[in-house]
Formats: sequence, structure tokens, C-alpha cells
Amino acid sequence: MLLGRVTGTLVASRKDEGLAGQKFLVVRELGVDGKETGGHVVAADSVGAGVGEVVLWASGSSARQTEYTRDRPCDAVIMAIVDSWEVGGKEIYRKTAADGEWAS
Repeated sequence: MLLGRVTGTLVASRKDEGLAGQKFLVVRELGVDGKETGGHVVAADSVGAGVGEVVLWASGSSARQTEYTRDRPCDAVIMAIVDSWEVGGKEIYRKTAADGEWAS
């Protein structure tokens, strides 16, 4: 599992039948310190995440292990919306009503 922040949405009007009904989001990878570390990935959203939220996502064969993506042609999936995380006793992030803000 990887940490990421949802940065946008993706709409594909023509797609494989196995992807019908799926919502796609653009996710930017985050490090454990909350800083952007990697590029962007398009992921199927299995939990109803929105732009600005911090999420857990998986790629490769692990992406096809959720009920939402099982047996579908999917290479990345959002499987959780992060409420908070702590590293070494320090709170790094806590979600607020406004889609989440970094803890100070």
C-alpha cells in the first residue's frame, strides 16, 4: 500500500466493458513525511474519495484484490481514505471537514 493525495479526476467515455461504472481519480504519491515523492497514477476509486483527500492505494496484482476491482482490467485502486497518521510519536496528518489539512 502507498500513500497519496487525490489531485484530480479522469473521465473516459470509451473504455473496456470491465471498467464500466468505475470512477477514476488522479493520485500523487506521498512519502511517510507527507511530502510528494513520486509521479501521478490513475486509480479506480473503491471508497468514494474526493479531490484533496489523502488515500491509501495499491498497484499491480494487489489492485485487483478489492471487491470493486476483482477480475477487472485494473492496475491501481484507492482502497482507503486516511483519517490521520503518526510517525515516531508525531502526528503528520489529520483529516478535517475541508478534505484534510496537514497537522502542524
